[in-house]
Amino acid sequence: MKLQLLLRSLCCASISAAAFAQTPQAGMLSADASAAEMNGFLRDLVRIDTRNPPGDESKVANYIAKVFQQQGIPYELLEPVPGRASLVARLKGDGSKKPVLLLAHEDVVPVDRAHWTVEPFGAETRDGVLYGRGASDDKSPLAAHLETMLQLHRSGKTLTRDVIFLAEASEEQDSAAGMHTIVERYWDKVACEFAINEGGAAEVKDGKVAYLGVATGEKMPRGVRLVAKGKSGHASVPVLDNAVTHLAQAVARLGTWETPVRLNETTTEFFSRLAGISTPADAKLFRSLNDPKTQMTLHKDMPQFYSMLHTSVVPTVLKAGFKSNVIPSEAEAQIDIRALPDENMPAFYAQMAKIIDDPSITIVPPDLTDAMPAAPASSLRTPMFEAFDAAQKDVLPEAITIPVMSTGATDSAFLRAKGVNAYGIRVPRTFAENEGVHGNNERIQLKYVAVYQRFVQAAVEKVAR
Repeated sequence: MKLQLLLRSLCCASISAAAFAQTPQAGMLSADASAAEMNGFLRDLVRIDTRNPPGDESKVANYIAKVFQQQGIPYELLEPVPGRASLVARLKGDGSKKPVLLLAHEDVVPVDRAHWTVEPFGAETRDGVLYGRGASDDKSPLAAHLETMLQLHRSGKTLTRDVIFLAEASEEQDSAAGMHTIVERYWDKVACEFAINEGGAAEVKDGKVAYLGVATGEKMPRGVRLVAKGKSGHASVPVLDNAVTHLAQAVARLGTWETPVRLNETTTEFFSRLAGISTPADAKLFRSLNDPKTQMTLHKDMPQFYSMLHTSVVPTVLKAGFKSNVIPSEAEAQIDIRALPDENMPAFYAQMAKIIDDPSITIVPPDLTDAMPAAPASSLRTPMFEAFDAAQKDVLPEAITIPVMSTGATDSAFLRAKGVNAYGIRVPRTFAENEGVHGNNERIQLKYVAVYQRFVQAAVEKVAR
């Protein structure tokens, strides 16, 4: 495994003429010119196929390397696995404060072309909407962070912090070349006080962004397998000790288990701020979260909010038998568990066994060798979060900034485990556009990519001035 410093343009992917705004500039580009340049980067990045598996993220890393080379920004490629390169670059500050990291991943999930109405890697634009795998997850933030680095470099300003750019490989599947390895082997290249990564929430409704949700924490995937043992035999002779029946009863009990609701700093502040911009009926709910009736209402009508309040337990996969007239001796279920950041998992599994209440059922915990580590939520009382508040008022004055607890997991967990205050932010999108993330016809509105870029740049400038 070795670290390569590459300054060779021959190895880099070509950059479209539309993407690049000439050579190093004296002064930043105008907002319109910057957005046009960034959109060119985004189109190029979407057209680079980095489906994981297999990944092949070096194509994206080489493309970005050429951009930085032409602008005179030093960079390094981190390639612990051949063809799976990440790229790190750094704008030096005066060193009086610790660095801030801009993070986005290069790989994307697979596509089912039969269900797409456009070429998944064509970067087709219709009415200001760019279509393609990775348009939202995660190449629009990647393009925006790239543009932010160029604009900061062009400004000529000396910041109080180094600004580190990281284009990360292997986020969607298998962290062998991704953040787990970067943190373990190359920490000195990315060590920072604050980080901006994917995550958060920013929904566009009726043409407006009501709030900018900054993810300060996230639930950890800690799913288990249930294995039921029983007596096998011919189905014409029923037995009491049936593994399938044992498993079905266990799954039913877990499926109706209401795990305890627990608020933390992030969720308390989230619902408090959200109540201030909600209808009177919703505000009443958000201010009475400890009421069991409120919890039932949220579970039914706002499951995404309810999930933020507790460790969730969801049966997802059942496996049993091989022939309809044979009683199997074993049956298995996979249970997805998304744990609150401070959940005591051994105690939680013990409570799960009590809920199941069946000695024929074995709970098999996950192998956590390469799993995302449990980590405390990032603080709301930092200069970075203050910068988010201030940047939002500049860029999206009609919105508010609120902290959110992400119900999914990101690589911010690896950073938080190292003591970094990592925050998740996303490009604003509509509910319909959310469905394209990891789905069909993934897309993003280019005007909101520009909003995201201006927000990130403003936040970095404020925290590093």
